[in-house]
Amino acid sequence: MGKDRDGKYIPPKGKPSGKGDEDELGLHPNLEGTTLEQDGDITQRYTENEEKPAANVRVLHPNRNVMKGEDELSAPKPRPAAGAPFHSGKGLSPEGITELKSIDRETFTEMSGHRAPWTISLYLPTHSRGVEVNEQQDSIALKHLVRQVELALLSNGAPRHELGPLMECARIIVHDDQFWRNQREGLAIFLAPGNCRFIRLPYPVKQEFYINHTFYLSPLLPLLTADERFYLLALSKHRATLYEADAWGMHEVEVPGMPEGVEDVVHFEEKDDQKLFRTSSSGAGQGANYHGIGAGKPDDKANISMYLDEVDETLWKEILHTSNVPLMLAGVEYLHPIFRQRTKYRHMADAALTGNMEHVPVNDLFRSARQAMEPYFCGKCDKAIERFNNNTGNNLSTTDPAEIIPACFYARTALLLVAEGAHLWGAFVKETNQLQLHDQEQEGDECMVNAAVTQALLNGAEVHVVDPDKMPSGAVMAAVMRYQQI
Repeated sequence: MGKDRDGKYIPPKGKPSGKGDEDELGLHPNLEGTTLEQDGDITQRYTENEEKPAANVRVLHPNRNVMKGEDELSAPKPRPAAGAPFHSGKGLSPEGITELKSIDRETFTEMSGHRAPWTISLYLPTHSRGVEVNEQQDSIALKHLVRQVELALLSNGAPRHELGPLMECARIIVHDDQFWRNQREGLAIFLAPGNCRFIRLPYPVKQEFYINHTFYLSPLLPLLTADERFYLLALSKHRATLYEADAWGMHEVEVPGMPEGVEDVVHFEEKDDQKLFRTSSSGAGQGANYHGIGAGKPDDKANISMYLDEVDETLWKEILHTSNVPLMLAGVEYLHPIFRQRTKYRHMADAALTGNMEHVPVNDLFRSARQAMEPYFCGKCDKAIERFNNNTGNNLSTTDPAEIIPACFYARTALLLVAEGAHLWGAFVKETNQLQLHDQEQEGDECMVNAAVTQALLNGAEVHVVDPDKMPSGAVMAAVMRYQQI
């Protein structure tokens, strides 16, 4: 055993020589100042050879948790997967946070009747892809919105101890990364004690929050009133595909017997230098036989005509004979007039998409189709405005909120038009027919535009949210009554 310059012994490699090595092996922490005999005794007890500790020595794993006890305080809580039930861990049931896949009249009625001392409605525009998703802009926006809600609640006298459970649902949503990677164009969140619901919206909404004793449901109106169903037929020489679309999306419709391109209808054979063809045994060309010599040889247009005859026949038999919704065409331009001339269907849309659509993603195809059909569907709102104008001379039309709001509660309203994003603050007592409207929100007020829309829908009225620039006389609301009040 060698000595250093100060005369101290240097133990061989692998032997404990000081406090640092002892700590690494898990040995006694206080061996400093031992004699040579003591050192040798320790070496025999704690090592088998120069490199290996004895079997009775407990060696701590090099990747052990050296922050034991602290991780439980600082580690992030596990986040629920997208689409799975959320659980805040603060008394809410596993169904405490519920995703609404859609809004039907029953759900709308139930939510409109919900009353609580504090109800919160949050609306947020969101993104399904792009830099907004990558940089988590939507979750950050919701985080700021939640903070604004908390400050507003505190300023309105909400007890601080009640805010934690009420806002916990929103905080869970804020921190769920996977949730934000599965968004559409808008998000609505509804919070009340023991009740948290959200719905991904297929259209953009204005970023806002609403604190009251009732939920703010007017922005959900398009989900209930949109009647924008149409078909899209994507045509090519190789394929014909039927899609069913509405205001929010589109999906392929399986059509039994749909021909798979021209060659599925017109079968070609090569004999010498002549191209011979015959039609299939079914469809519009059933029983016809052609031989391609001389003037009798058909051209490509005739083949395509027979193919489109078969497409139309199959669509009519399987789908369209009971339909009356618009059918829109998509495909190379020369196919459109051929199909329009030969089809039996009488509800062809004037709008069309031109170009090769065989490899266009469905979502992109839908966006183009929906934009092209916009004038057709906007016509319904325009007709509602025209209906209002046509009734101005018989005292059934009015833009006076003081008349419209009670009429919505008493089922007198046949048609209601409201300006998008408009608010009127006040209160209405149905039992006494007392209405109060205020220029600014006061304690106990609610948005009477929201209340009117809700009651009009529940009572069977036709309701439209209208661009403020298109509202009659620039009014906040307009209505056509079912009958004149006596």
